Amino acid sequence: MDHKFVEKASGAIADKYRLQILLALSEKGTLNNSDIQEMTGLSQPCVSHHVKTLVDSGLVNTHKEGRNQNLSLNKEGLKDLSGFLTKLT
Repeated sequence: MDHKFVEKASGAIADKYRLQILLALSEKGTLNNSDIQEMTGLSQPCVSHHVKTLVDSGLVNTHKEGRNQNLSLNKEGLKDLSGFLTKLT
């Protein structure tokens, strides 16, 4: 298990807005920055910061469609984090 991944991933989910984004992605499948801005009430630069943190953590994937950046959960990253947390029990 890559400990740097665990550090980044656990740091990413430690923020209430990023956790809210992850939960919304698990329910809806995909979101774009506008969806996140509307859902959280955060400014566009703040949303971009949180999205970048989630992508850099390996928990979220991003892909461009036209002008939109669509986000989805990185199931492999979540599986790896879950596996690490399971080892702690």
